[in-house]
Amino acid sequence: MAVTSSATTSGAATSSAPVAAGPLRSFIAGHWVAPGGRETPLLDAATGREVATIADGELDIASMVDFGRTVGHRELAELTFHQRALMLKALAQHLMSIKDTLYPLSYATGATRSDSWIDIDGGIGVLYTYGSKGRRDMPNDTVYLDGPAEKLGKTGTFYGQHLYTSLPGVAVQINAFNFPVWGMLEKLAPAFLAGLPTIVKPATASAFLAEATVRAIVEAKILPPGALQLLTGPARGVLDHLDERDLVAFTGSASTARTLRRDDAVIVRGTRFTAEQDSLNCSILAPDATPGTPEFDLYVKALVTEMTAKAGQKCTAIRRALVPESLREAVIDAAQDRITAKVRVGDPRTNGVTMGALVSTAQRDEVLSRVHQLIADGGELAIGNIDRFAVTGADAEAGAFLPPILISSPASADAPHRVEAFGPVATLIGYSDLDHAAELAARGRGSLVASIITHNPDSARHLTRALAPWHGRILLLDRDDAAESTGHGSPLPHLVHGGPGRAGGGEEMGGIRGVLHHMQRTAIQGSPNLLTAVTDRYVPGAPIRTRQTAHDDIPWEHPFRKPLSRLRIGDAVQAGPRPVTLDDIEAFAHTTGDMFYAHMNQQAAEANPLFGGRVAHGYMLISWAAGLFVDPAPGPVLANTGLEDLRFITPVKPGDEITVILVAAQITPRETDDYGEVRWATTITNQRGETVATYTVLTMVAKQ
Repeated sequence: MAVTSSATTSGAATSSAPVAAGPLRSFIAGHWVAPGGRETPLLDAATGREVATIADGELDIASMVDFGRTVGHRELAELTFHQRALMLKALAQHLMSIKDTLYPLSYATGATRSDSWIDIDGGIGVLYTYGSKGRRDMPNDTVYLDGPAEKLGKTGTFYGQHLYTSLPGVAVQINAFNFPVWGMLEKLAPAFLAGLPTIVKPATASAFLAEATVRAIVEAKILPPGALQLLTGPARGVLDHLDERDLVAFTGSASTARTLRRDDAVIVRGTRFTAEQDSLNCSILAPDATPGTPEFDLYVKALVTEMTAKAGQKCTAIRRALVPESLREAVIDAAQDRITAKVRVGDPRTNGVTMGALVSTAQRDEVLSRVHQLIADGGELAIGNIDRFAVTGADAEAGAFLPPILISSPASADAPHRVEAFGPVATLIGYSDLDHAAELAARGRGSLVASIITHNPDSARHLTRALAPWHGRILLLDRDDAAESTGHGSPLPHLVHGGPGRAGGGEEMGGIRGVLHHMQRTAIQGSPNLLTAVTDRYVPGAPIRTRQTAHDDIPWEHPFRKPLSRLRIGDAVQAGPRPVTLDDIEAFAHTTGDMFYAHMNQQAAEANPLFGGRVAHGYMLISWAAGLFVDPAPGPVLANTGLEDLRFITPVKPGDEITVILVAAQITPRETDDYGEVRWATTITNQRGETVATYTVLTMVAKQ
């Protein structure tokens, strides 16, 4: 189909097109290497001018894999999670300082300024997030414990613990063309934090931007040798060198993912493989969101945004707009009005342009072929003239331009749930009721994201529970969260990015979940003493050092007198007993105002099946415990910062006595401060040896 242009010359260019960069190189084993072979030009998506060339010569992939497994793994294995996290933060700061050098190349991919912000600044934001979460949510160690130790025997001499360790291989990350920076950094960050060296394989069409970003990273000399390598050009045979030590993370088409899944590296040698692939994401307009409501306006705004951001080339873009049948025409009219008012297609360097080009003319033609498939299955072109449309500041024939396209399809059509037009295209489908909407959503056979636009809690509950098994993420959007919402198409590093079924079944990012995905989880079984030694976390039953257990030749010292440099796991204080009287209970109740009947009303407390009489306040007991174990003099302990996992187990009655044992259970020095966190396992018992309460005390302690 011919595409003609009513292009104008209005709007001054914000910057000129980038000068041809010559052949792209790969970064292999610490060196930049030209692949050789036949060179193919990479063209500016808006102007058609050459930006760079990419060659198809063979590269020494075996050396890349070996360098990552040896030098890269060795360098990363010596670093703790906190040290790696600080490197990610430093890298984010560096890239933020030079990001303006990347924007001109981003424009050449067809991206506007706002599109480039999503890709470049968004990718840098992922580094910042993992730099923060690595220090806040992970230990200053090289291993990560999955939950508390579990008691496996009756007497407490046999425990189990799940332990995560770094893989001794490499992460091969095969990325898509649409986000050459974000797509790379959102995979690199969790892999690096997990201690796994990365080999990046960018998509050809936008590889010049990925190469420039890797050059900036390499020149900064922040990451250790072998932590990051770059493979431009063909990736022929890359899986031939991988085995059970390695991981492949792929973003792209389902057909390519299917080929990779069938490779011997995956099905014979056990290489871990995840895919983020085709996804027919949906957005549902609930029946309460009628014209005139904030939710209706939010729906239309989101629909147009997802059709036009990155020219619709987003794996999370809205492909299926599900609306009440009675609102079909209202949504079409409102979307057309917004496109007319807000959208201007053209060269992204031209002032006023809000939607750029697709990444290549080949991609444009592929999208058009999918549009014809959607129309052939009963769809009607509701918005967008694919034969003639205005392009600002560029030649529509030379650039890979398309207008926003909305196809109105009957609910009986099959193509909208099967055909993905990876461009500025969405299909509008009417539904009869919420169950019908959920049924239509499920016909996508698994998607990355769905959004539900409603102010009705019942609709939100009904649709979310119906859609959740089919989606990796669900956005609930209404007037209350709109100001802070990041939108339908914006994955966040804190949350899982992936989806079941057609979407590939992978889970990228997801905060610390994304880090652990790159590590091996192993179940460790053994005695408390041995598990404490392996994990550097106290397991109940392991030896402790109290005044009562100290040897004459090793004088006991209160653990609160020890800085981190001298404090050890198992250092402990045992204090008590202290008797509990009725007067104590009365005084605490009147001081605090806690007059709960179990503490103050004998008759009511006796009728309570849990107590059988008046009992002491739990908070009185933990306050007393602190009074028993605290060393009051100034010293290394700087502050009590919290209390976790508090459980009251056995009631304490007047006449009982309590004893407390406080044990240094985990010690986490901070890399950038002169103090660190100590977690103290705390147990209160009564005179019969029964456990009254257990909890963890958190303190900040000076290093020296």
